[in-house]
Amino acid sequence: MPSSPESEDEPRGAGDVQVADVEELEQRYAQLEDRYKRALADLDNYRKRARAEVERHTTENREALARDWLEAIDSVERALLMAEPGSALAVGLQAVLEQMEGILERQGVRRIGAQGEPFDPERHEAIAVVPADDVPDRTVVEAARSGYAIGDRVLRPAQVVVSRREEPEH
Repeated sequence: MPSSPESEDEPRGAGDVQVADVEELEQRYAQLEDRYKRALADLDNYRKRARAEVERHTTENREALARDWLEAIDSVERALLMAEPGSALAVGLQAVLEQMEGILERQGVRRIGAQGEPFDPERHEAIAVVPADDVPDRTVVEAARSGYAIGDRVLRPAQVVVSRREEPEH
């Protein structure tokens, strides 16, 4: 009895082997392509994390350097208060102070806590409260020490005196 080509006892033909090999190779290719795409995605995620980490470190270092400059500015301002107004020393200190503030300004640092601003506990540290009927309640009436910010981030809150409107007694 002649056997059929589909019989299990007979070895598979060359055509069957090629089809099996092609299917196996296609499956292997799909696996490798999936691994390749995952590796690319992992690399992209790593690059994003590394970039964010470098930006965070850069921001932290920039802010630390700016805070160090604030100490020097405070010293120059105190010296300027002690100098005789109009003296050569006062004029020189004022020039140095303006130069230092210009450097900070170019780095995006700005003063906060000016007189007349509404009190904001995120940006101001109240060191005193004074009764005042001529300004709105919770308004900065004096800045004892300037505060500074870079963008929305406060480097140092301003130490301020805040107004409190006296409530009339009934």
